[in-house]
Amino acid sequence: MERKPTIVDVAERAGVSIKTVSRVINNERHVSAETRARVRKAVAELGFEANESARGMRSQTQERSWVIAQLYGDPGSLYTSDIQIGLLGRCRYFGYHLVIEELDYRSPDFERRTRALLRRLRLDGAVLTAPLTDNAVLQMVLEEAGVPFVRVTPLNESRHVPSVRIDEQRAAYQLTQHLIALGHRRIGFLKGLFNHAGTHLRYAGFEQAMLEAGITIDPSLVEDGEFRYFTAIHCANRLLARTEPPTAVFASNDEMAAAVIKVAHERDFKLPEDLSVVGFDDVPTAEMVWPALTTVRQPVIKLGAAAGDLLFTRLGATGGGQWPHPVPHLVLQHDIVLRGSTAPAGR
Repeated sequence: MERKPTIVDVAERAGVSIKTVSRVINNERHVSAETRARVRKAVAELGFEANESARGMRSQTQERSWVIAQLYGDPGSLYTSDIQIGLLGRCRYFGYHLVIEELDYRSPDFERRTRALLRRLRLDGAVLTAPLTDNAVLQMVLEEAGVPFVRVTPLNESRHVPSVRIDEQRAAYQLTQHLIALGHRRIGFLKGLFNHAGTHLRYAGFEQAMLEAGITIDPSLVEDGEFRYFTAIHCANRLLARTEPPTAVFASNDEMAAAVIKVAHERDFKLPEDLSVVGFDDVPTAEMVWPALTTVRQPVIKLGAAAGDLLFTRLGATGGGQWPHPVPHLVLQHDIVLRGSTAPAGR
């Protein structure tokens, strides 16, 4: 059966927001004659059922808050702010306001606080980032409140909730293969926070590449850096103080990789001759450190924009506004960025 055009299709054809289309359909004021004509032309070209949908949209417009939220649990991350940039651009396009809310998922009254927040904000939708993207309590509260949401980089895909991500396991696998191809066998690894999906996916990719190459992972070379610079400083000091230090270190984000490079310089390691270092994310720091960092580039701003597009398609859909079946799961492209922080082992 051919898909019926939605208000999202009309908005995209006319180059306006969903809110503007709703105003034209409901004959509201504050729309210029030129814009009104463009929207009506798009409605006619697409065969959008304006009369029937107008009644539904009038009700939706009255009930909607035109507010969505980006919900996150760990502050101080460039990742969080880049998701925000991508999401904000889509909010502006579709006529929505964006609120940014940090939720203390460690709090014993997390559920009560979250319910109170949702009552106060009257959200039309939400985008969840790690570690909240896998938080079962938050998802339960959102579902009970009837707030649709999209998960960014979850550990596992859900049959009921859409998601956007890159293939973090494959990216880490490819980056580890790069180190192995350079002759590195004694490779240290810095993990992130335990409750982040990326921590497990990136280590799984590292482990897969090592096992396929027949290399035994030395557990004493695996440290918990928590994705944090100063925690990683201590990890790097322990690794590089060893009688037989690693010849390469895979830090599972760029912030921790920068800490490894700092400690290596302080301990008079020549980089990359004595030690190769790789990271993950390709934040601006990756090009500021010396040598510049070999890393995985994930399109974080695009992840935020893609999450917004999924959410606004749901909010703009007619016929009850359900997620399509099967629920969409988008996997965006990543890149391995080779810079000066890696070299053949024992060069």
